[in-house]
Amino acid sequence: MIFDTVVVGPLGVNCFILGCEETGEGVVVDPGADAGRILEHVRSRGLAIRYVVNTHGHFDHVGGNRPVVEATGAKLLIHRDDVPFLGRAADVAAMYGLTTENSPEPDIFLEDGATLSFGNCTMAILHTPGHTPGGCCLYLEKEGKVITGDTLFAESVGRTDFPGSSHEALMASIRTKLLTLPDATQVFPGHGPSTTIGRERLYNPYIAG
Repeated sequence: MIFDTVVVGPLGVNCFILGCEETGEGVVVDPGADAGRILEHVRSRGLAIRYVVNTHGHFDHVGGNRPVVEATGAKLLIHRDDVPFLGRAADVAAMYGLTTENSPEPDIFLEDGATLSFGNCTMAILHTPGHTPGGCCLYLEKEGKVITGDTLFAESVGRTDFPGSSHEALMASIRTKLLTLPDATQVFPGHGPSTTIGRERLYNPYIAG
């Protein structure tokens, strides 16, 4: 399976480009900015992008949705609880002195427990509210990988001081949806380096003990 990372935008979002090596079908996760670089990488891999998936609706993760969707013809997916973020991405970015564009409306809603297939590859959708109401993680069981968006980071967790955030909900999501995965599962957050479930169980100060 192709599993590439392109770091995009001024906030250093990890955009993931996934692909089935047998069929060439692919997925772009969190195209937050720098759509041209993302599309160049997709072309270099020879992928036909079937889906664009947002782990959550914050502006730094959705700013490249429109150009990537338009260039690839992919369907856009996000959890229904985060749809309200899409139409105000530009205004929120401006509050931080940054620029981005609003996202189009989604074609499909992410649903907890559903699976998403591209070629011969499959990912499970884990609804993990807390950082945002509709935050989701993407679990690739066969590959032993989980994309956690801004739910879980290496030795940290997502911020919960935003409107609609909840620290209690975030920690419940981590306990019930992520810490139940095998310790060897590789964790790929929305920002920063990768880690593993086992390492976070031992060393993450929000979780350990």
